[in-house]
This record gives sequence, structure tokens and C-alpha cells, in this order.
Amino acid sequence: MLRELGVEPDFEKAIAQELEGKKRVVTASYRGNLPKFLETFAEGIGCDVEVEDDKGKTKKLKGEELKKEIMLNVNESTVLIIPNCNLLSRCSSVVFWLEDLVNDRGLTIIGTSPIPLQKGVFMSMTEVELKNPSDRHIREVMESEARKLGLSINSARLSELQGLAGKNAALAKKLILQEYIGVKPENPEHSNYLDISPIVISGLMTLGIVRFIGMGTGNKSLYIIGGVALILGMMLKQLGSLKGAKKKRGQ
Repeated sequence: MLRELGVEPDFEKAIAQELEGKKRVVTASYRGNLPKFLETFAEGIGCDVEVEDDKGKTKKLKGEELKKEIMLNVNESTVLIIPNCNLLSRCSSVVFWLEDLVNDRGLTIIGTSPIPLQKGVFMSMTEVELKNPSDRHIREVMESEARKLGLSINSARLSELQGLAGKNAALAKKLILQEYIGVKPENPEHSNYLDISPIVISGLMTLGIVRFIGMGTGNKSLYIIGGVALILGMMLKQLGSLKGAKKKRGQ
């Protein structure tokens, strides 16, 4: 499932609830700790992650031993949900091991990622791009978050914040929290906007064409208008690209 980070943050939970009772579902996230990912996977399918050694002491299964135990317990009724599986794609050994589980044991994997993945098991997975939530849904998320925090916010301010959040529910919650603690964000944090740079550049090129036409036909008025408009357009483009300091004071 392709989605922008923060869009539909409860999607994995909803999928797990939908499959509950029909499949054996386990959700395992990878956040840089591979042993934790494998342990969560193993516990979710009922594997014994602890065994007794020859001396009667209990020890946890790790690495290849844990992988073997998982492989013995996985079957066609097992569904593994991996949120943000693009993070796990960096671990080549695990990615190809998961491919073996899919091919040899019938494991079903459902993963979410902001980008298409082209490695191991992810390469053969069907890609489905999730639609962005509606404006009404984002507004409801913000209203709900404001109620949880006991924040009183009017419709006008809520509309302003919604414009900064775009279609991202996680950003919507973040903006409400910032409003609650007194931080006043001004710039959009989402990526749901249109880059109009090509339109601006095309407009400047059009003004240049007008100027050259005036030069070629000897029409001084057209030449002057085109030249002045071109310079003004370039000035406005530069002014529009002004940004604040890259570093904050004290850095």
C-alpha cells in the first residue's frame, strides 16, 4: 500500500480488525531493531521465543534460530502487516527471508510505504495507492484532537490550520497540539501543493519573446514594454523565492 507518511495512521489497525477471526494476523514494525522485529513476529504467531538449554537455563532464541522457529509456524493463514516497510527494505537478508516465507510457506504480507520498493519480496507485491482522506475527515480529526486537549478553537482558525495540514492526519494532530501549547505555525508542512515554478518560468520566457518581436519589427513601444515586463517578472520571481535564515539563532 503506497501512502504518504502520516496519511491514514490507523490504516494497519483497521486492516488487522477486518481480518480478525478470518486469518492469523500479526503486526510487526521495524524501527532499526531487527531482533525486536523478529521477536514481535514470532510472538504474534505463537512461537516459543524462549527455550531451555542443556543446563536447564532459559534463553531467548535469536537470529537464525528465531527465523527457523518462525518458518515452522507460518502457514497460508498467516498475515504479516508491516507498517512503513520501506524501513525494513534496507535489511536485505530479512527481505529475501520473507520472500522464502511467502513462496515456501504461503505467508501473506501487507505493507505500507511512501515509495515503491524494488527489492526481494516487495518487488513481487501488488502496489495499491491509497487515496488521500477528504477535507471533512481531516477537519474531524482536528476537532477530535482539540476536544481531547480541551482546546477551544473557532471555525476560522480551524480552517487556517487545516490549510497547513493538507490531507495528512498526523500533521493535523500535530498542528492542533502546537496551537494548544501556543506555537503559531505559518508555513504549510504538507506536500499536497502544486509547484508553479514551470508556469512562472514559461511566463518569463513569453515576455522575452514579446521583447524580441519588438526588436525584430522595430516597434519601440513593444520592445520597451516587453523589456520592462521581463525585468519586473524576474524581480518578482527573486522576491518570491526569499527564505529565512537556514539556521536559527544560537546554532
